[in-house]
Amino acid sequence: MSISRPNPPAGPPRNLPLPGMAAISLWMLALSMIGVAGVLTHHYPGGAIGVSILILSTFFAIGALGLIRSRRWGWSLSLGAVFLSMCFAFYSLFRYHEPQWIVMGLVNLVFFLYLVRTEVVGRLR
Repeated sequence: MSISRPNPPAGPPRNLPLPGMAAISLWMLALSMIGVAGVLTHHYPGGAIGVSILILSTFFAIGALGLIRSRRWGWSLSLGAVFLSMCFAFYSLFRYHEPQWIVMGLVNLVFFLYLVRTEVVGRLR
């Protein structure tokens, strides 16, 4: 007579990203598309500034794709991108007194604090 033991409850699969990581990736892709659309429609300055915005938008998109695949380099790029976006938003808020930047700054602050949690860092490969 053998005693069967119940299987332990299965947690979420290890290879899937956390829901917050997916939301941050979508946010990063949206910021990337806004940057590219702004340069292409001439809402942002051209020349060297436009090229630098396109380069930053490329890094935002690469970071988002790396984060959604749970890669450590994607996490690093995303962490840097949300930190820079947060700094830019708060700079614009305090320097130019444009209150609409507080929303972007707070969203990026929440994403930054989420990315440095131990559960998120532990999920990366």
